Amino acid sequence: MAKNHWQIYNHGSPSTRFTTGGYDTMPTYEVPKAVLDAALKATKLIGTSLYGVDLKQVGDRAMVIEVNDNPSIESDVEDKYLDMQLYEQIMQEFVNRIEAKRGNRS
Repeated sequence: MAKNHWQIYNHGSPSTRFTTGGYDTMPTYEVPKAVLDAALKATKLIGTSLYGVDLKQVGDRAMVIEVNDNPSIESDVEDKYLDMQLYEQIMQEFVNRIEAKRGNRS
């Protein structure tokens, strides 16, 4: 969470510089098990789609803050590890799902 604020981002007033809480961008195989388990458990409740899951980790515990069904994917944040490959993987998944639906119509 942003310091002294209830959200991850504190956009503040136009005269103050926007601040954010801490975060790490890493491959899924490096994500602590508690964090990955909490994110997957939260999204499984609502379906299989593209979600943004905001979590707060305290020690070995991970707590879900919110699940976003229309997540932002910010340059130099979510794509920090995979770069353009992240967008290619997301788009490929959309193509695969469209093609699977077309195949189900036959």
